[in-house]
Amino acid sequence: MTDSADAPKSRKPRKRLHYGEGREALLNAAVHVVARGGLRKLTYRAVAEEAGVTHGLVVHHFGSRDALIEEALAHTIRTSLSTSSLEPGTGRVADFSTGVSDMVTADPDTQAFQYELLLESRRRPELLPQIRELYDEYFDAAQRELGRMLPAGADRALTRLVFAALDGLVLHQLVLGEPDVTEAALEELRSLLRLLDANGDTAGEARE
Repeated sequence: MTDSADAPKSRKPRKRLHYGEGREALLNAAVHVVARGGLRKLTYRAVAEEAGVTHGLVVHHFGSRDALIEEALAHTIRTSLSTSSLEPGTGRVADFSTGVSDMVTADPDTQAFQYELLLESRRRPELLPQIRELYDEYFDAAQRELGRMLPAGADRALTRLVFAALDGLVLHQLVLGEPDVTEAALEELRSLLRLLDANGDTAGEARE
């Protein structure tokens, strides 16, 4: 995480971050840096420049590069969970993952950051445990919502299958664009989930 002496000086004006907003601003800055240049570009100086602060503030908040990476990953997962409708809590198939394509369109860097870390974990196995732990939040949220939608509930295998479909759609839209294609595929996924509902019973119809 050491910055070289000949690194270019920040072109952004320094700004004072108020208590409570500093960490989130730095986490967002880290996400943008990695999304644009990969994990190798993540330095104190790059994050500070992106946020418009001194690099000492990054050190103060996180202490180490690994801590910054871990907290930034957790931050992106919380953001994705809150904007994707992966767990709307309604138990209605029609509400499941309704925000996915808009999430990618509005904030592609958040998704790119996660995929960068997934790929980096193949080269740096020490990243894998925290990625597994944090991605379990996605799996747990999906399993809870599937349990609300499906009378028989959802086991881990079905949960992984559904989430893998969502994850693939996010990746494809991130690379190829075409949010309308994402929306059409999501509706097909919801149709498949409706087929798993309780043979058209009244409880299932009410959830639609």
